[in-house]
Amino acid sequence: MSTSGDNLSLVLNKIDDLTLEQRPIPDIANDEVLIGVQYVGICGSDVHYWKHGRISNFVVNSPMVMGHEPSGIIKEVGKNVKNLKPGDRVVIEPGISCLQCENCKEGSYNMCPEMAFCATPPVNGSLCRYYAHKASFCHKIPDNVSLEEAALTEPLAVAVHACTRGGVSIGKTVLITGAGPIGLVNLLTAKAMGAAKVCIVDIVASRLEFAKSLGADYAVLADEKVPEVMAQKIVQTTGHKFDIAIECSGVESSAQLSLLATKSRGMVVLVGLSKNVYSSLPVSDIISREVDVRGVFRYVNCHPIALQLLASGKVNVKSMITHRFKLEDSLKAFEVAHSGSGGAIKVLIDCAKR
Repeated sequence: MSTSGDNLSLVLNKIDDLTLEQRPIPDIANDEVLIGVQYVGICGSDVHYWKHGRISNFVVNSPMVMGHEPSGIIKEVGKNVKNLKPGDRVVIEPGISCLQCENCKEGSYNMCPEMAFCATPPVNGSLCRYYAHKASFCHKIPDNVSLEEAALTEPLAVAVHACTRGGVSIGKTVLITGAGPIGLVNLLTAKAMGAAKVCIVDIVASRLEFAKSLGADYAVLADEKVPEVMAQKIVQTTGHKFDIAIECSGVESSAQLSLLATKSRGMVVLVGLSKNVYSSLPVSDIISREVDVRGVFRYVNCHPIALQLLASGKVNVKSMITHRFKLEDSLKAFEVAHSGSGGAIKVLIDCAKR
């Protein structure tokens, strides 16, 4: 495809500096496909880069195209691509691993030290009209799943990985801290995997009400600043501690109360990521009660499962999509995602020129 044409792209130049600019339509390598991007979800990490310029050790030092949660339609395929064709609807795994290192060969490609991840500095993302990606990291969208729903596959894959790492299964009780999009897809996934009771905790009452509409058995307002007191409130509300806690907020006090509200020999899964957020976990409590603590870094082999959950109807994300914007209105979309105004949960950007 010609490199000329409309490839409007949303670029983060530095903190609080987002601009729309035309970039060349990318040429594709023999093992790549060119995707006509349809919808891209705004992730909390996108907003964090915009407002803070970094997440942990990933620092924005040069202009970067935003976005890593796209759905799209194949426009062109490289000569070595056999599993996809023009017209196929796909989602992408935004991380491209080397497939050569020990981690990749063992199947833990999310641990690849050479990982190139969309919209993680310095790698450009997919908030644009046309995007090139390795075919082996593209997944066909089932016929009964819309392109809008498919744009939530990536956060759903995070939840699949978190719930799997936590051992969520039939009859388990699960505590989720944080009722943002990641917390909510963990709620939906835990229920789909057979959790008996799920409690979700947040500082925003409206998000808790929304979580209840998605099937949360308990929704507890985090109105106590002391983790020990908040943990007691959760246990008093639900009547028990939890087999598994999944921390999705990236807030230190939430990580602490997750541990305190988990049963002895239970499991705590840390999903939320922020600099030094886990610097003061109650280690003595972890040791004396033999609580297992596991980290979650993105996902591995989870996109096919996420798509199956959507196709089967076991997970329904439609109501999470609260706001839609055209690519030309991306700055407004980011402002809504940042402020949560209008009850925003998941904000989608329509990248296609219709």
